[in-house]
Amino acid sequence: MIIAIDGPSGAGKSTIAKILAEKLKIEYLDTGAMYRAVTKYVLDNQIDIYDKDKLKKALNNVHLDFKDSCIYLNGENVEKAIRSKLINENVSEVSSILEVREFLVKNQRDISSSKSTILDGRDIGTVVFPNADYKFYLYASIEVRAKRRFDQNLSNETLKQIKESIRKRDEYDSNREISPLKKADDAIEIDTSNLTIEETVDKIISYIR
Repeated sequence: MIIAIDGPSGAGKSTIAKILAEKLKIEYLDTGAMYRAVTKYVLDNQIDIYDKDKLKKALNNVHLDFKDSCIYLNGENVEKAIRSKLINENVSEVSSILEVREFLVKNQRDISSSKSTILDGRDIGTVVFPNADYKFYLYASIEVRAKRRFDQNLSNETLKQIKESIRKRDEYDSNREISPLKKADDAIEIDTSNLTIEETVDKIISYIR
């Protein structure tokens, strides 16, 4: 069984997906963290993402794994490091590169090929798993999403900076040429603005069970 959860940054996708995975006893694959981890590798190694040959060679040296809900980049736990302001400012651009998307989509399909998985991102139900068993699209107002991100206390950005960062990310993700943020035609829309985490989880489960 494949469950796809898409939506903009800060809509609660990762939090909801993790809880659902535990309740349904299936694997959770944080695709957003995968893109952030690749972004960290690119920045740390000063790789020109527009030099396709160098980028492809660099991606061959990237190994991603998940342990205890944390992402590991080449054996190092980078769960907190990938939430920095620098990563936030660069992840959309790195994610828009075809070679990066092809590399990670293959990773996501390979990992999910032999077990029931829940994945969240921006193109799971449209590109990665267009035939997913269940598709959901979570969204919320920019104000709500910014406050959620601020309350996570994972960066030194102010609430105003986070709000502007999310606004720019929305615009970029929705208008990028490759795999833009888009709701799958058959996805179930859920506005999480006024829902608690538990209410959102229960609502999704009601469609699955």
